[in-house]
Amino acid sequence: MKLSCADFTWPLLPHEKVLDLIHLLDLEGVDIGFFGNRSHIRPEVVREDVAQWAGIVSERLARTQVELADLYYQPWSDFPTMAPNNPDPKQQADSDALFETVLEFGRRLKTPGITMLPGVRFGDESDEVSIRRSAEKLKQRVDQAARLGMGLSVEGHVGSNVDTPDRLARLVELTPGLRLTLDYTHYTFAGFTDSQIEPLIKHARHFQIRGAAKGKLQANFNESTIDHVRMMKRIKETGYDRWIGLEYVWINWQDCNRSENVSETIQLRDQVRAAWAGGAYEPVPQSV
Repeated sequence: MKLSCADFTWPLLPHEKVLDLIHLLDLEGVDIGFFGNRSHIRPEVVREDVAQWAGIVSERLARTQVELADLYYQPWSDFPTMAPNNPDPKQQADSDALFETVLEFGRRLKTPGITMLPGVRFGDESDEVSIRRSAEKLKQRVDQAARLGMGLSVEGHVGSNVDTPDRLARLVELTPGLRLTLDYTHYTFAGFTDSQIEPLIKHARHFQIRGAAKGKLQANFNESTIDHVRMMKRIKETGYDRWIGLEYVWINWQDCNRSENVSETIQLRDQVRAAWAGGAYEPVPQSV
């Protein structure tokens, strides 16, 4: 197991400084956010010269001695735009074209895998219809990534068409080769317990972790109801030996801008490392 950190944890820092900070925090890897219209590295910019941007990012990674753990792709700053199950043919054409950029960028960076979003409900369609349409497009994406030696996974999230553990499991069932970037927080927020989420662990290619509680998508360490010690035990039991990404964020959405992300990342880092080694983490006392 190796720990990575999202570069979008600190969106106000220049990208080079974010990578420096991740290295200073003694974390081995980075999950690069590749988000349309809002991340440090954006697909609509990279597509103008993929080779040049891959070279820039590769140099930054080498200089800071940080490995690329995952390329996290979101086509735009809302969920419906270019979603894999968007029923609009023009949206599908735009989505397919942009995903070619994602694949080429990922190939040049030698990413182990790509994370993307699963899709949303459109109109009054049933859950099954929505999920099946996602599965059809995602199978195509799985095959495209596999031909280049990359895994492809989706993150089930608040506002998606797989907003319960059972719906997310159904998507995996319908999509041969699809894996998960499993983030408990979206299901914890909705009121599901750790034990209800755990059956999804066996499908995970990657993990994103932070604190959360019912009704609170991002919670500070001392407010979180997710048992990360138990989580590490369950993950180890499956034989998982890849990256686990620490993913505190700083965005207005769902009030995910109420945390001091350096301190929260350090506490979670130390708890996860201790739990993986079979030890206990003693939180640093906070001054009154």
